[in-house]
Amino acid sequence: MVPLVKYRKAYYVLSGTLIVLSLAALSIWGLRFGIDFKGGSLLIGEFTKSAPANQKIADAAQKLDLGETVVQPTGERGVMLRFKEVDEQTHQSVIAALNELAQAGDPENNFTQKSFESIGPSIGKELRTKALTATAIVLVLIIGYVAFAFRKVSYPLASWKYGIATLIALFHDVIIPLGLFAALGHFYNVEISSAFIAAILTVLGYSVHDSIIVFDRVRENLLKHQGKTFDETVNISVNQTFVRSLNTSLTVILVLLAIYFFGGESIKYLALMLLVGVGVGTYSSIFIGSTILTSWHARMMSQKTR
Repeated sequence: MVPLVKYRKAYYVLSGTLIVLSLAALSIWGLRFGIDFKGGSLLIGEFTKSAPANQKIADAAQKLDLGETVVQPTGERGVMLRFKEVDEQTHQSVIAALNELAQAGDPENNFTQKSFESIGPSIGKELRTKALTATAIVLVLIIGYVAFAFRKVSYPLASWKYGIATLIALFHDVIIPLGLFAALGHFYNVEISSAFIAAILTVLGYSVHDSIIVFDRVRENLLKHQGKTFDETVNISVNQTFVRSLNTSLTVILVLLAIYFFGGESIKYLALMLLVGVGVGTYSSIFIGSTILTSWHARMMSQKTR
């Protein structure tokens, strides 16, 4: 049996480093919010033959008074434009300008719109508030559920400590992907949309599911292996659930990898968020949540012996 719990300090160093880097990225660069949260317009389209240079597209957009315009290529012939909230007349003017720009280089080159959305700043602010509220409520409910599920476990740790260990693991699972996207937003202009909130909540649900599987096995083994120490019991539980957790995560990761590489530009970074979240969540449920319990128990025992 692999002594997984024995190396908890190494896990803490690795996770602590990633968390510090993530918090630094979030505090220095912050998240780059999309139009869902700050308002604005998003136009996605494709050219028939080849896309003009980004600078030429940006220059054409500036003539229409679109404010700060971000131009991102999508594939070989696609383009994504972000600019301020506009009315339908300006929207059609943008399409006409892009079509004119395309045909200036080749009369047979045309621009075709794939999707367009425009959201006012007040709606974006309201959506951001609701997203934060929903995330906070989910975290509180998860802690309550874990504490309730393990309410009959009182030795050697109280049930509420399992809830706190789960909360620490969830913080770990959310803050690391957010730190990554703060860096991606700074260097590659990757924006956070409302779909990312759904991804975060999905990661939370997936992570707590894995943690509960491990904790439930700990609960069973506390009764089955009463002659063993708490560290030994937790280590047995982690080893028993390790292969199951890993196999489950790998099947999900394989699907997400397919979506990331073949699902198109519009959902590429959503798939990446889920990929990182599921990977980090699997790691935390095996190596962080369970070892927090053993560290807590070790500290409690050392205080008793003083």
